[in-house]
Amino acid sequence: MKRFATLYEAIDRTTSTNAKVAALVEYFRSAPPADAAWAVYFLTGRRLKRLVPSAALREWAEMLTGVPEWLFGECYAAVGDGAELVALLLDALPHDEVEFDLPLASWVEDRLLPLAKTDIAGQRANVMRWWRVLPRTERFLLNKLLTGEFRVGVAQTLVVRALAEAAAIETTTVAARLMGDWTPSDDWFATVLAPATGGADASQPYPFFLASPLEDPLETLGARSDWFVEWKWDGIRAQLIRRAGQTWLWSRGEELITLRFPEIAAAATHLPDGTVLDGEVLAFREARPLPFSALQQRIGRQRQLAQIMRAVPVVFMAYDVLEQDGRDLRAEPLCVRRAALMQCVPHAGVLRMSSEVNEPTWDALATLRAESRARRVEGFILKRLSSPYGVGRKRGDWWKWKIDPLTIDAVLIYAQPGSGRRASLLTDYTFGVWDGDQLVPIAKAYSGLSNAEIDELDRWIRRHTRDRHGPVRVVEPVHVFELGFEAIAPSTRHRSGIAVRFPRMLRWRRDKGVSEADTLEALKRLMG
Repeated sequence: MKRFATLYEAIDRTTSTNAKVAALVEYFRSAPPADAAWAVYFLTGRRLKRLVPSAALREWAEMLTGVPEWLFGECYAAVGDGAELVALLLDALPHDEVEFDLPLASWVEDRLLPLAKTDIAGQRANVMRWWRVLPRTERFLLNKLLTGEFRVGVAQTLVVRALAEAAAIETTTVAARLMGDWTPSDDWFATVLAPATGGADASQPYPFFLASPLEDPLETLGARSDWFVEWKWDGIRAQLIRRAGQTWLWSRGEELITLRFPEIAAAATHLPDGTVLDGEVLAFREARPLPFSALQQRIGRQRQLAQIMRAVPVVFMAYDVLEQDGRDLRAEPLCVRRAALMQCVPHAGVLRMSSEVNEPTWDALATLRAESRARRVEGFILKRLSSPYGVGRKRGDWWKWKIDPLTIDAVLIYAQPGSGRRASLLTDYTFGVWDGDQLVPIAKAYSGLSNAEIDELDRWIRRHTRDRHGPVRVVEPVHVFELGFEAIAPSTRHRSGIAVRFPRMLRWRRDKGVSEADTLEALKRLMG
């Protein structure tokens, strides 16, 4: 655990990409393979299921330190992170002699995972004992692992880069080996670093290639004839795999979703063996996509599938083929892959091919893009015809040209601390619009402001807090912000009856008074 804590501190205290990669390379070269395997697991965003509730850690820390509940709450408002606060408070305790440093794999497999089958008294005894023998950083990491909230400021691409450097192999090879379902072990880690490329799991997807936002004028892309253009679908990005007589459907988040969409799995049985398609799962009816809110009804549903399948039919909209007859096509240019796609996927049915948009000029595309929202799409994806299928968000070959967001003017009504480096700042905001003479919450947003604006707003909120509900502050309704969002839909889960998708702050409207903010009725008209 000590070695992993040292790595965490090295990554956390720098913003330098090269310094983070160097720390990772050193760790992967020196750590025991089983420890390194678990480190990869956590560093790539995978988590243990919550083993102990955060409330239990707080209660046990209060019991050990004698800190009253009200004071713990005040400290939490300042620190903004429960795991960190507990680790800090426990510094005041006399600690037992530090035990022999236990490897990370032993901590996870022999101590943490067995807690799932331990009663609450046994959990309390174990955790309190561990707290007494661990220094602060390791105590903090323990708390994060126990509650399933471990995060660290390193992108998966950097982990891939470090593993590739440590093993002297291609990053694309490492990225592919980290995809799909795997269990951390010394043997698994050895396969990640192995020079040979054979023997892959038949269910394993490829790393996804991602489009970058188009910010420059279209003319900077060159000739229109060099580009393939298709609609940007608003669904679940996924890979459909047909190998060894079986079918797997993987989401971009590396979640196996085959059983949630049985009609797609059934349709995939007609694909030739050794086929991997990249595409989008869409709620679809009468030749057009349904809103994403309809697809959300399918995402979490495990029971009564037949009923929800009738209510919300889906399709797999394929726009690339990554493997054909067991041959990896990713290095081929898009024009070749597109021809291969046309051979195996029809233009209609549950499996269908994303159509090309054939407007011959950039100006004609710009005109057609204005119809995106009416077509229930998000704009265009522009792909260079000569482009291979890459890994991650490599700029230059694939661009997403999204429609302009819907916008409203809303009033800041609540604020609470952020997380990570923003844990000590009030950066998560709730905004409201007018419903008669009342402000009704309509959206939460935390992105869009500059650091200077965040600091200014944080100071203002602390001076103008009207009430508190736990970490949430009720503030004076004074400030108006322009919010942007991608879509709006009815919602029974929200007090306003409306849900907006991907809200963010576009600008602080210091020129507007609160009375000029939008109304709930105006939002309903937008939805209509």
